[in-house]
Amino acid sequence: MKLPQHEYEVMQRLATIGPASEALEEVCEATGLDQVHVTVAASMLAGRGWLSLDESSFVELRLGKVGAELAESGFPERSSLRAIAAAGGRLPIAKLAEAPGLDKKSAGESIKHLATKGWAERDKGELGLTEAGRAALDVPSVDERLVALLREMDRATTLDELEGAADFPLEQALALLRGRRDVLSEKKRTRRRLSLTAEGRERWAAGIEPLIEVTQLTSELLIGGKWREVELKRYDVALDVAPQYGGKPHPFRRVLDETRDVFLQMGFSEVDSPHVESAFWDFDALFQPQDHPAREMQDTFYLGRPSRTILPAKHLVETVKDTHETGGESGSLGWQYRWQLDKAQKAVLRTHTTAATIRALADDPSGPRKVFCVGRVFRREAIDYKHLPVFYQVDGIIVDENGTFADLLGTLSAFYRKMGFEKFDFRPAFFPYTEPSVEVFVWMEQRKDWVEMGGAGIFRPEVTIPFGCHAPVLAWGLGLERLAMFRFELDDIRQIYQSDVKWLREVPLCR
Repeated sequence: MKLPQHEYEVMQRLATIGPASEALEEVCEATGLDQVHVTVAASMLAGRGWLSLDESSFVELRLGKVGAELAESGFPERSSLRAIAAAGGRLPIAKLAEAPGLDKKSAGESIKHLATKGWAERDKGELGLTEAGRAALDVPSVDERLVALLREMDRATTLDELEGAADFPLEQALALLRGRRDVLSEKKRTRRRLSLTAEGRERWAAGIEPLIEVTQLTSELLIGGKWREVELKRYDVALDVAPQYGGKPHPFRRVLDETRDVFLQMGFSEVDSPHVESAFWDFDALFQPQDHPAREMQDTFYLGRPSRTILPAKHLVETVKDTHETGGESGSLGWQYRWQLDKAQKAVLRTHTTAATIRALADDPSGPRKVFCVGRVFRREAIDYKHLPVFYQVDGIIVDENGTFADLLGTLSAFYRKMGFEKFDFRPAFFPYTEPSVEVFVWMEQRKDWVEMGGAGIFRPEVTIPFGCHAPVLAWGLGLERLAMFRFELDDIRQIYQSDVKWLREVPLCR
């Protein structure tokens, strides 16, 4: 009997080790074949019942980025422990960042780990050394020992290998390190082992020869008649082939384009505004008081050069000023404070694309009219899995004397359904420039949580009347990165902007 060359070589290798099994990687090394050829050959032999392919999962561990830094510079709680001991056993928390090897961030992190390990106790703004802390001064903790062991190994390892090498409680060390971000890198792997079955060994003993196959019928074979002596290799069209990665738009760019297309299909016109905006258009025109927390330095990026901007026509500025101070012609009492021109002139990075839609309303307050803006906005946000300081929004307004709150919710519902979402919710909210107001939430299955996507409402008269608009104006501002998280099943908003080539290649175009 004859077998294709790769199947013959795999069977020959396994026959030399008898009934024992061998790792797929070892078979590759022994035969000189690459992993794809060995895998295909093993699959064909297993289909004949001559080979057994056993798979088992295991976890591969190595130091992550932060783990490598800890291995190099030491744990921050170790530096804090020494600093407290050097101060006589008690140290004000405010002075902890001054200790060698610490800064404000690492000092703050160390306090939690000091408490977790029982090395220090917090009391009235001070850290006091405990008996466990004194005992640990010259003795490395289990998590420090595990980091040192992984650094010494300098390669990926397994839990089984670590259990054999560790002379300390491994599970306790792993629990401590898993509580710290990016200290350990753990990946699930699959181990494959090959062995001949009893039938396979019998077949080999009965005699098997390699089948010499050719993949092309050449002119030389035809002219010399050699084609009668060779076997033409059969093509299996069901086999996997090497993937081909063509160029394609970035997945998030597709979300932006699709958002734009949906609103254009719904009859909207697109508008825009500059990234560098005046506080007047970003805040004052939207009836946001000049002492509102959102206008503080910790929430808004103010520019140093230029620090001032040119405001629109004087009569518009005066009308907005009167509305803030007394309510103007809006029918309200305003904010009852002294409005300051210099605050309105300040240059900011726009905090929302509502600056674009309010500009559009001021340019043409007559209705009916529907406009939208897709653009980048900037806020001083703490970065986490659902917040970024720079992100994209879609803002829109509908100017219609017959417009209602139900029309607003219907428009937003239509938008999200066109984008492929069904599970969303509207909750009452407050914004300085809309009444009534709602926040839009979408269910995030990965985190089993509702995630806020943006706000919406009907512009207050204090926003519209200064610009000569007396019809209802339905308005909204929605985040688009979070929408992309749902679309691409991401659990961290930062993944959108990371250059993960594998994800960029494999994410489907049609999703």
